[in-house]
Amino acid sequence: MRTPFQETSEPLFMTSGYAYESANEAEGRFTGASPGYQYSRYSNPTVTMFEERMAALEGAPVARATASGMAAVSSVFLSALRTGDHVVGAKAMFGACRYVIEEILPRFGIAHTLVDGSNLEEWSAAIKPNTKLLFLETPANPTLAIVDLRAVATIADKAGALLVVDNAFASPVLQRPMDFGAHVVVHSSTKYIDGQGRALGGVVLCKEDFLKDHLQPFLRNTGPSISPFNAWLHLKSLETLDLRMRAHCEGAAKIADFLASQKKIRRVIYPFRPDHPQNALARAQMSGGGGVVTFEVEGGKEAAFRLENALQLIDVSNNLGDAKSIITHPETTTHQKVNPAARLELGVTPGLLRLSVGLEDPDDLCDDLEQALKGD
Repeated sequence: MRTPFQETSEPLFMTSGYAYESANEAEGRFTGASPGYQYSRYSNPTVTMFEERMAALEGAPVARATASGMAAVSSVFLSALRTGDHVVGAKAMFGACRYVIEEILPRFGIAHTLVDGSNLEEWSAAIKPNTKLLFLETPANPTLAIVDLRAVATIADKAGALLVVDNAFASPVLQRPMDFGAHVVVHSSTKYIDGQGRALGGVVLCKEDFLKDHLQPFLRNTGPSISPFNAWLHLKSLETLDLRMRAHCEGAAKIADFLASQKKIRRVIYPFRPDHPQNALARAQMSGGGGVVTFEVEGGKEAAFRLENALQLIDVSNNLGDAKSIITHPETTTHQKVNPAARLELGVTPGLLRLSVGLEDPDDLCDDLEQALKGD
């Protein structure tokens, strides 16, 4: 979209409302008889540009942007589900997603079953006559567990349910879940899509019927809309997404191999390492291993904290997908509110650390990790 000024950088439309040539045109906009914008809670030209490009990248018919990744996830759940419905979800997921499924949905009479995402028999066994939605992350946060998208999509289709996939860790550069049968894809565009830790955002990608029947009325009337400025930032970041993701993958693979050679590291989890239990599946679904490396240090929480505190280049933060490398301790941050027994079942142990590998020189990052490990 270009204005008459023929700018080469997309324009930023910072406006809440739009003027009409006449009262008749205003009426037409609100009835749908006349195309155009009405109010930026409903839609905005800058946001539309971002949505259209996300849809093209993800291979989806349509996209809608939201204020955050969790707004995207919650909007899908609350627009598609009703009292008496049932959700099946993979246990390995972001703590806030799990909270929505386990704590918020039951308040509206929506039941759930959580399964081992890698066990297809558990997915099938969990299906009930009232199952309306299946939800998963792959790779999952923070354990990088991989779920067979095509197989779970087949289970969802057989049940007449929606398969919703959180694709934030892979981005559309490395994985397009709709190519494997997913019905809805969600992103926290705060992460790799923005890529520089600047602004919150989320995206829902779906088919026209889901948008019309469920998502659009919900978004229009509840208002989890992204700001035009944040949408513009994420729109501009899409121009470098492919280059950045390739660099993240290259750095993460090198650092995963380095960590695996260190005596104080109990285990390293990275989808494209041969020792990942689902390495073959990851390579079948993804074109790269991603920018996150998860690893466990000997000595539990105290050793993990000592390592974090000794780092000089890598920041301690709970965000990820930034150009800067970031490390966090999931047990005490992103998964703090998950039941301790459930955390351990997922493999979120006291010594587990999640490293989001940035765009710094991988050798410098390895040096930083090495000196931190020596001081541990």
